[in-house]
Amino acid sequence: MSRLPLQGLLVLEFSQYLSGPSAGLRLADLGARVIKVERPQSGDAGRRLSIKNLWTDDSSLLFHTINRNKESYAADLKNPEDLALVKKLIEKADVLTHNFRPGIMEKIGLGYPEVKKLNSRIIYGAVSGYGKEGPWKNRPGQDLLLQSMSGLAYTTGNAKDNPMPFGLAIADNLCGSQLVQGILSALIRRHKTGTGALVEVSLLESLLDFQFELLTTYHSSGKVPKRSKVNNGHPLLNAPYGIYATADNYIAIAMVDLKQLAKAIGCNELMAYDQDVAFSLRDEIKSVLAKHLVTQPSAFWLEKLHAVDLWAMDVLDWERLTKHEAYTTLQMEQTITTSKGAKITTTRCPIRINGERLFAAKPAPQLGEHTERINKELIEGK
Repeated sequence: MSRLPLQGLLVLEFSQYLSGPSAGLRLADLGARVIKVERPQSGDAGRRLSIKNLWTDDSSLLFHTINRNKESYAADLKNPEDLALVKKLIEKADVLTHNFRPGIMEKIGLGYPEVKKLNSRIIYGAVSGYGKEGPWKNRPGQDLLLQSMSGLAYTTGNAKDNPMPFGLAIADNLCGSQLVQGILSALIRRHKTGTGALVEVSLLESLLDFQFELLTTYHSSGKVPKRSKVNNGHPLLNAPYGIYATADNYIAIAMVDLKQLAKAIGCNELMAYDQDVAFSLRDEIKSVLAKHLVTQPSAFWLEKLHAVDLWAMDVLDWERLTKHEAYTTLQMEQTITTSKGAKITTTRCPIRINGERLFAAKPAPQLGEHTERINKELIEGK
């Protein structure tokens, strides 16, 4: 695309690990110039956070995945000379983001009140684990810990299972997305009024918002939502909602009328249940369905279900998914070549604008790779 929507915006990213950097990645893919401000020698702690012990160019593969399309500026914020240079960058920035614990940026002298004096138009985005007030404010804001403390671990798995977390960093990703939403809305207001803004999000609030259905149900009924005993797919939904074993794999069945389902798959035992007991007797109904579906392969059932437009799909692992035409049609992959020549296949930005997919070949930066160039261009004006 010749001109991306955020082209011309300068973002200073003081963030590390996942939540803040995921927001920076989305802003970069939409055209912003994102400069990571990192500690000399060690850099973003995410450089040392590996997934499956995979490393590329001395940093973790995870770091390369979430910090592509950015620049790196090395600065010791406890060094007065470096801090003075960073403040000059702040004077020219449109957006600043950080995800330090509450009070850290203030100790450095880069809290919002101080930064606002340097640049009244700046959009200052702050991510915390639990908010900047309350008894948990200084607890570590780590994804698994937030899932555990927010109730989310009681939504996955069956009733007899232990609390079960999502198998990915859902809190970090949601919070990063909401930080982007807040920043973009503040930028629109600044365009209209000329004033900057403080945008604050927390991992806990993001996970609570994510569970609005569950919390609203709890407040309305006074009862804690319970997972199904069998084939749980959603604590609040009727049978048959869930994933079921077949003779050769699994299928997922969503919101479906019981009588229509029974007729489609030829399950006489299921015909005995009316729709008005689909929740109260959901475990019993799911058990009947599970016993029936295991007798034939997935393709057999899906053909019958799709023939009458009932909501059901195959359950794919990543190997089968990435070979499927439905996946390849999306063109979700892009190959990044690092500064040392290594090649990484990762996902592209999922947004399309005017029909165009947004690809960005720029790799994650080496620590301090762009410090000298940024000093000359943005501070010295050369």
